Amino acid sequence: MIQAEEFVEAARNLGFGWYTGVPCSFLTPFINYVINDVQLKYISAANEGDAVAIAAGAAIAGKPAVVMMQNSGLGNAVNPLTSLTYIFRIPLLLICTLRGDRVLQDEPQHQLMGQITEKLLQTMTIPWEFFPTDAAQIEPVLQRATAYMQQERCPYALIMRKGAISSMGYANAPHALTRSSIPERENSNSAHIQQSFFRDRKEQRISRSEALARIVELTDPENTIVIATTGYTGRELFASKDSANHLYMVGSMGCASSMGLGLSLARPDLKVVVIDGDGAALMRMGNFATIGTYGGANLTHILLDNEVHDSTGAQATVSAGISFAKIAEACGYGVTLAGDDLAILDALFTADSDTRPKFAHLKIRPGTLEKLPRPNLTPEAVLQRFMNHIGSNWQLLTPNS
Repeated sequence: MIQAEEFVEAARNLGFGWYTGVPCSFLTPFINYVINDVQLKYISAANEGDAVAIAAGAAIAGKPAVVMMQNSGLGNAVNPLTSLTYIFRIPLLLICTLRGDRVLQDEPQHQLMGQITEKLLQTMTIPWEFFPTDAAQIEPVLQRATAYMQQERCPYALIMRKGAISSMGYANAPHALTRSSIPERENSNSAHIQQSFFRDRKEQRISRSEALARIVELTDPENTIVIATTGYTGRELFASKDSANHLYMVGSMGCASSMGLGLSLARPDLKVVVIDGDGAALMRMGNFATIGTYGGANLTHILLDNEVHDSTGAQATVSAGISFAKIAEACGYGVTLAGDDLAILDALFTADSDTRPKFAHLKIRPGTLEKLPRPNLTPEAVLQRFMNHIGSNWQLLTPNS
């Protein structure tokens, strides 16, 4: 076995300073060491899929990131690993523990995943190897991982078996937590809900295209980036105005807000606007709590709610009776607004949120533009243009640099 600090410090020398994930007992010394180091960043995600998207946002901002998870949660991460990091070509280092290992007596719920973890990674075209158990293996493992990530711009996985990391540090003491991964915040007095009348007749509400056009008017492309959720939202934003500061999500439904969180934390100099949908927000509502806990005033979260899954035939969502603004307020957002007219957007962009993120729940009518176009650039090209716009690159350090 190795010491947690041996791997973390070797990874730090290559530029890895951002960590996110969901804990596993196998990872306890590793996670605790990262949290205890004030120079490293650890984001506690609500689930493994959100962790992948948060790390993807950090990576887009030029911060090499590590995602840690138990293999039982690998299923939660399949969607963003196949339709976000793969499609957009975003390199991440994955550390996945092997519960249900054939050589161990483990809990019954881990049995099947323990048998298929390696095959599942292979099916997702993610190369993997076992996490090093000897100090001499650390640098070669990281060299192989970073070389692949640099060349292919895709994730690389390390499967950690039980006992790979010592529970004791160099001082022969357990890796106990000495600090919290949750940022300390004063109680904010700026949180409020502006609840205007929601029209009962959906056809009287504004359209998605009208809302997107106003968002474009209210954002400065020089210092603001806009992330649009998958489906008609991204396509209509492209139709409204294609711009290098726009990122059009495809697939990875529900991950726009978590990716926006990672990007906003890694680039506090930028204003990050996430345009979400009701179906997407419901799918990964746990990220509201993560944003409210970690997000800063440079993150603006807008939810366009037409109460249907528009791009798949307008099947109803359950959003009609949901107050997303109250949820956002309860989760720690600094400003929470709700309504069904464009004035809500004007109020959102002029509101002072102190140090916390801002949120608006805007009801819109279903439907989309006739002959709605799709972006004429591949997702990879859209992302590369986006990264060039914000001055970001994938560059990792080398062991000898």
